[in-house]
Amino acid sequence: MRKIIHIDMDAFYASVEQRDFPEYRGKAIAVGGSPNGRGVVATASYEARKFGVKSAMPSRQALQLCAELIFVRPRFDAYKAVSTHIREIFSRYTDIIEPLSLDEAYLDVTEDKLGIGSALEIAKQIKQAIKDELNLTASAGVSSSKFVAKIASDMNKPDGLTFIGPSKIEGFMEMLPVERFFGVGKVTAKKMKSMGLNTGADLKKLSEDDLVRYFGKSGKFYFKIVRGIDERTVKSERTIKSLAAEDTFEHDLITPEEMHTELSKLADKVSLRLAKNELKGRTITLKLKYSDFKQITRNQSFPNPIGDYQEIFNTVISLLENVDLQNKKVRLLGISMSNFGELVMYSKSGNSYQLELFE
Repeated sequence: MRKIIHIDMDAFYASVEQRDFPEYRGKAIAVGGSPNGRGVVATASYEARKFGVKSAMPSRQALQLCAELIFVRPRFDAYKAVSTHIREIFSRYTDIIEPLSLDEAYLDVTEDKLGIGSALEIAKQIKQAIKDELNLTASAGVSSSKFVAKIASDMNKPDGLTFIGPSKIEGFMEMLPVERFFGVGKVTAKKMKSMGLNTGADLKKLSEDDLVRYFGKSGKFYFKIVRGIDERTVKSERTIKSLAAEDTFEHDLITPEEMHTELSKLADKVSLRLAKNELKGRTITLKLKYSDFKQITRNQSFPNPIGDYQEIFNTVISLLENVDLQNKKVRLLGISMSNFGELVMYSKSGNSYQLELFE
């Protein structure tokens, strides 16, 4: 039986800012871009979240929700330094660490270095070390699978610790809303609910063949996971091959202007995710799905890696101009980045280039 911990820092960027600058403590702050431009929220403090401010939300919208919101420019060097320290804490207990981003990771502690034996105790010690050494809080989920550990870490935030033992996993999965299942987005969740499938227990009533017929290859995963079967291992070397954002619209898009507006939002999301993972890509792919469900893609590659919002947006607009949209209605748009290269750390002025993503 595996012992897996998922650690997720609480409002990471915002918490680091509140730790380092006393004037931000207890205040509603958003780390990200200015509301005067095309900025987006990278992370919001818990004080801001009470007003509905969320990550990836346009800064202008966030300000409408919370008039007292303080916008803070991100300091990626500071966040990376904290992340490195957190990783060092993890390595005291295991070398099997799969980072998902700067602020979260899976740990396999089936055989821990210190011979503690209890994954729950290890999670407690890690949380305490993060608090003592970095003056920050983390939430942890402990279970025998990656999926359940990740869900558990989000259950009692902030500063939470949730253990879901093997005997409770299947019952836990039965009660879980379908939208919390890995790989179930808004469109799939809506389809499931239209079929009367609201929880894991509802999914469990269907055979594997039924799930595959309704949901394609993902049906095989749903069939296993609702029964607590998750065979994915914690991979200590995790390579991100692509990052993407896409959206399916309630009403089909007809005019180029409508598509430009939606592509702007998607370019914001992609640039934010690239910055969070400290990546830049050489290939941009534009994805379109028409109202008749026909799907096409267009891509462009560059000699040097890019990640700036404006570069991404300009490229996809150029790609869109080469698509025949006459008499076409678009129900889905997507942007993906791949063929990653090393991050360019400094601009001509000598400042961190990553910060420009949030202008």
